[in-house]
Amino acid sequence: MTIEPRASIIATRLQNVNRVIAVASGKGGVGKSLIATGLATILTQQGHKVGLLDLDLYGPSDHIILGIKKQFPTEDKGLIPPTINNLQFMSIVYFTEDKPAAFRGTDITNIIIELLAITQWGHLDYLIIDMPPGIGDETLDIIKYIPQSEFIIVTTPSKVAYAAVQKLIDIVTELKLPLLGVIENMNMHTTSFTKKQLKNTSTMFLGSIPFDMDVESAIGNTQKFQNTKFIKDLKTCINTLNL
Repeated sequence: MTIEPRASIIATRLQNVNRVIAVASGKGGVGKSLIATGLATILTQQGHKVGLLDLDLYGPSDHIILGIKKQFPTEDKGLIPPTINNLQFMSIVYFTEDKPAAFRGTDITNIIIELLAITQWGHLDYLIIDMPPGIGDETLDIIKYIPQSEFIIVTTPSKVAYAAVQKLIDIVTELKLPLLGVIENMNMHTTSFTKKQLKNTSTMFLGSIPFDMDVESAIGNTQKFQNTKFIKDLKTCINTLNL
């Protein structure tokens, strides 16, 4: 059996991080990155020391949401994430330079392990991980190397999206990982489809976020993004968690 030497380094890198919250989704296009970035900015506004790690290898977008262009990690026995508006930020985009990148199999695992092993977060109250969409090697690798991760799952009021989410819920539950709950994003109805689906389950429904037309115009402007109705509604969802 091959032992991955970087696994112990990852544990050391994260030893001073109080809580790791992984924001995941069964499929792409549900606003997972907006939720992850929004959660990180909310916690930062509340005075917590927060890190945001974008591990969406195929479509990293947190830097676009935050308007990050010229801030880069610095080297000192590893990589120290840049701090933007009191938020520490690290992303795969620093390695791909926002160019198309095709990854397969062991390449994916090596990239994730390397990012986790070289990033020096220091003391954090929260590390928010923007997970890759779906249930592939990436998700399983993060579960393996950061077993303390607590999950928030994002969906939309769609039968197709929820079918994928249910599979992710089943995996998280089967592995006995902490599942904080499910957030329904981009709801355009007066009722919640997801709430009905979760009604007779043990999975907590954290709330529904109505579709916000103003979010798109706020992307790239952190101050404007923080003042959207989307962020206000997200705050309501996470209030039940007492973060």
